[in-house]
Amino acid sequence: MTAETDARIARLLHHRKAGLALGDPVVPPISLATTFHLPEAQGAAHYYGRSGQPTWDAVETQLAILENAETVAFPSGMAAITAALICSLKAGAKVMLPADGYYVTRLLGRDLLRVYGVEVVQVPTTQMVAEDFTGFQVIYIETPSNPGLDTVDIAALARKAHAAGALLIADNTTMTPLLQRPLDLGADLVVAADTKAPAGHSDALFGHVAGRDVNLMARIREWRRQSGSVPGPFEAYLVHRGLETLEVRLSRMCASAAVIAKRLAAQPKVRGLRYPGLPGDPSHKSVGRQMVNGGFLIGFELAGEAEAEAFLARCPLIEQATSFGGVHSAAERRSRWGDAVADGFIRLSIGVEPVETLWSAIEGALAG
Repeated sequence: MTAETDARIARLLHHRKAGLALGDPVVPPISLATTFHLPEAQGAAHYYGRSGQPTWDAVETQLAILENAETVAFPSGMAAITAALICSLKAGAKVMLPADGYYVTRLLGRDLLRVYGVEVVQVPTTQMVAEDFTGFQVIYIETPSNPGLDTVDIAALARKAHAAGALLIADNTTMTPLLQRPLDLGADLVVAADTKAPAGHSDALFGHVAGRDVNLMARIREWRRQSGSVPGPFEAYLVHRGLETLEVRLSRMCASAAVIAKRLAAQPKVRGLRYPGLPGDPSHKSVGRQMVNGGFLIGFELAGEAEAEAFLARCPLIEQATSFGGVHSAAERRSRWGDAVADGFIRLSIGVEPVETLWSAIEGALAG
C-alpha cells in the first residue's frame, strides 16, 4: 500500500469525527426513518427515505474517500451495474461487454438491454484492446475477469474508448479501490459489488457506482431515486463496519493467496492454474502496472466435475458457496452457472484463516 492509500484508510476510519458533538456515538447509528421533519420543502438534508438517509450518507462518504470520487450506493452489485449501464445508454446505442465476465452481467445485456433496443456485443477480455470501438457508446470491462482472471490495460482501453467517443465502465469487484484504481487510470465509471470484500462477512448485499463526471453521477443518483433501487439501512451499517477493516483483511487474504497459489502450482493434480500474482500467469503483467498485487482469487482445474466436487466436499476450511471476498475461504465449480470453463474448474476465494492451517486442509483434500 502507498502512503496515499494509507492516508485514505485513516480518513475513512475517522471521517465522522469532525461532525461529532459531545457524547455522540463514534459509529454511525442505524437510521430506520423513511420520513423526516419537514416543515419547509427546501433546505433539508433528507426528506424521504427513497432519496437518502443518514446511514447511507455514512457509507457513501467512506466509499467516496476510497474512490476519490462521488459515490452512489445501491442494494447490490447488479443494481449498481444496471444503473451505470441504463444511465449511459439509450435505444439504438451499442455496448461492448466481456464475454468471459460475470454471467449475470451478460444476462442483463441479453434480457434487458437488447429488449430496449441496445446492441450488445460480447468480446473476450483479452481481445478487447484489439477491437474497433467505432460506433460504441459504452465499453464495459471487468478486470481481472470473473472467474477466469484475465486482465486488460485499463489506461490503454480508456484512451481508445475516449478517442472513439465512448465511455469506459470498469467493474472493480475483484480488486476493490485499495488494490486497483480504474478512475485514476481513465475509466469514466466504476461499479462494484460491495457484497464481496468491502462488506466482507457474507451478510450484506450492497453495491456502488463511483465517478467524477458531475452530470453523469447526477443521472445515476436520480435513477436510484426514480427506480427505487435503494439499499437498506441495516445493510449500509454492515458495509460501513466492514469497510473499517477492509485493508487489514485484504492484506492477509492476498498474502495467503500468493502462498497458496505458489504451492498449488506444484501439485500434480492441479492444472490450468490462474493467479495474477504468479510470474508465469498471463495476467501477471497487470500487477504493478495497475494492480497492487495478485488479489485473493485463484482459479484452477482438477480432472473433472467429480474430482472437483469431491475436493470441495473433503476440505473442511473451504465453504462451498457462490460468492467471494469474505472472511471464510470459499470455492465452487463455475461451470454449473454456465461459465465457459472446464467442468473441473474451481474458483477459490482465500479468506483470513491462518495460511498454514488453510494450506494443510487444502493439501489434504487434494490428496484424497
